[in-house]
Amino acid sequence: MQHSPAEAVPAGLPGPGEPEGGPFPRLLPWLLVIGGAVGWLASFVLTVEKIALLRDPEYVPTCSINPVLSCGSIMTTPQAELFGFPNPLLGVAGFAVVVTAGAALLAGAGLGRWFWLGLQAGVTCGAVLVHWLIFQSLYVIGALCPYCMLVWAVTIPLFWYVTVHNLVRGHLPGGGSGARVVAALRDYHTVAIALWSGAVVVLIAVRFWSFWSTLV
Repeated sequence: MQHSPAEAVPAGLPGPGEPEGGPFPRLLPWLLVIGGAVGWLASFVLTVEKIALLRDPEYVPTCSINPVLSCGSIMTTPQAELFGFPNPLLGVAGFAVVVTAGAALLAGAGLGRWFWLGLQAGVTCGAVLVHWLIFQSLYVIGALCPYCMLVWAVTIPLFWYVTVHNLVRGHLPGGGSGARVVAALRDYHTVAIALWSGAVVVLIAVRFWSFWSTLV
């Protein structure tokens, strides 16, 4: 039985002539640029605040607003220097790469599989670190850092869309029997990211509900 060209390509896999932006040719480059820029700026400000706090232990960071939204409470904890240096330095370096990748895509550059796998490793490590910090902030430290939450807010979609892109383009295993799953992830990408981000918001709301309720 002869198949049409459309049927020759398994669902969820890239078709002939698909642009370098993959399944999200307009969204992904801008997400990398804007999300990376927001993450970089938040990381840079956190680094500056950390330096100011090191110089003057009495310094009150600009993001210390109330007992819950308090960067100062987090900056002085061991979790803020997981690898022996301030965590924001990782963001300053990592998000710069993300912005560069997005700018290259917007300029029409073709990025090799090795680059996409490297970017995948970076955003995966970032997502793991962010979720560890979310847990630490909510259930160990008991405070939130506004600038850190900006980093959370951009890291989750960056990880999600880079991962879906790599699955659809075939940079990650996802063909064969997994093609339908990949296609579903592609087709319902906004539903998944909305549920994921919403779950984090709900956790924050529930954890500090006793405080939020006093503001109403």
